[in-house]
Amino acid sequence: MRHILALLPALALVAVGSSGQAQDQPTTDDAALIASAETAAPTAVSSNATVYAMGQDGTMRTVREGTNGWWCMPDSPATPGPDPMCGDANAMEWAMAWISKTPPPEDKVGFMYMLEGGTDASNTDPYATKPTEENSWITTGPHVMVVNAGKLMSGYPDAAAPDTSVPYVMWPGTPYAHLMIPVE
Repeated sequence: MRHILALLPALALVAVGSSGQAQDQPTTDDAALIASAETAAPTAVSSNATVYAMGQDGTMRTVREGTNGWWCMPDSPATPGPDPMCGDANAMEWAMAWISKTPPPEDKVGFMYMLEGGTDASNTDPYATKPTEENSWITTGPHVMVVNAGKLMSGYPDAAAPDTSVPYVMWPGTPYAHLMIPVE
């Protein structure tokens, strides 16, 4: 989930409702940003989603307004692997709670797509930014996430070093535990 760590400032601006129009010209044209963001989810979701991108100055800007209540972000060039993502409004609320280290909203299960896969991340520490001997760094391929499901994840594997080829709980024992579901 290091990809989300790289996007913390951007997601924070989205949470406070900033239109965040960056003054600097993006390094990639908007069509390429949209194309990258749209690879994160099925076309039925991504083609009508709001697309946010990080400007060179670190501010979030809206690249395209959406019509379906979903949001997508293109691959972050600050991370080593592809990591575009899309989510619903509840997933954004969960992410903002995680970023601000506050409790996630009650009774709001969210859904996220990362069909291009994700950058390596700690399976045990929601705030880890690099691998250590203690934080169970893992590799994830294409997947979807169910966030803020709480006790509904009972019965899914929640080991520190999970088999990432089957569904498992990431960040178990934290308020930000979520179900990772690999897809091919």
